[in-house]
Amino acid sequence: MLVVLLVSLLCCVPAAQTCLQCDRSIRLLYEDFVLSAPTVDDQIEIKKICDYAYVTYRETSQERKGVIDPTTLYRVRTEYQSEFHRFLKTQHSGSVTFEAIQILEKGRKILEKHLDVFIHDGLCPNKCGLLKRRVMDCSSCRYRRYVCPSPSGQQSCGEYPVQAEEGGQAVLNCFLPWHRLLLEKTEYRYSWAPGVPGTKKLNESDFKALVVTDDSSVVLNQLHVDEQGTYRCSLQGRNGTVFYRVTFLLTVAPVPDPTLRPVVTLPSPPHGDNYSTFHPADLLVPLIAMVTALSLAAIIGLTVVLGMMMIQRRASEETRRSRAERKNTQNAV
Repeated sequence: MLVVLLVSLLCCVPAAQTCLQCDRSIRLLYEDFVLSAPTVDDQIEIKKICDYAYVTYRETSQERKGVIDPTTLYRVRTEYQSEFHRFLKTQHSGSVTFEAIQILEKGRKILEKHLDVFIHDGLCPNKCGLLKRRVMDCSSCRYRRYVCPSPSGQQSCGEYPVQAEEGGQAVLNCFLPWHRLLLEKTEYRYSWAPGVPGTKKLNESDFKALVVTDDSSVVLNQLHVDEQGTYRCSLQGRNGTVFYRVTFLLTVAPVPDPTLRPVVTLPSPPHGDNYSTFHPADLLVPLIAMVTALSLAAIIGLTVVLGMMMIQRRASEETRRSRAERKNTQNAV
């Protein structure tokens, strides 16, 4: 009863719309929870507890920048709804108001856990450059712009060496995940200053416009040595605001000339009667003569065989003709 009395005294603080209350499903969940109380007095007490819970949610948010993004709010809501439904399905034997305080305090702890992660890692993920993003104000439940300045105070995000060979390819990509969070319409502007990188201090006038694109990457094909230089990528808004800049130091190594193979000279054989120089051409004439002789022999043999076959065929025809004439003569007699 002392806890309930303390909560009732604190309920004079006006209820404020906070991160969890910004979600309509949570508001309806609390309304159903109030109406489910067994008596009117319990409903009044639970209503006061819910109103104060919103105050604690707001204070928890204000201690952590007072803003939240839709993704984090969704995580808080789904986890808390799961806990709340589990609470409603559990049989309770204690005080209704005390149990209400416990489950609403559970919501504050869940909100606190997710906000700690969001503020530390998710609110301003830009380790360099300028970020202007859209977040929800946990006091007004309205979206507003939140500015995350560059930790270094500059839009430059460093220099990166890129090496390639002549005739090869180089890919320059200046995308970072936090670029997706930018509110304004942005475009990537590539420019370059020719020359060996690092040989002289460059001024703004040294850079020539290369390409303006919505894509974060540029592919350089069939590179030549004279294309090496200092390439710069700037992420800019349509009004000219620079949010991010990175520099690529491209060096192109020339392809070395093909090395001529040395001509190998075989040593001359020793002079004397026991040694003779072998020339493959010496065997060519005998080989041609042998092939010619074999071809002629094959042709002659084939001719003889064909002639014998024709003689046999004529003899056979003569024999058949004689038999036929003899038979005709006998039939006539």
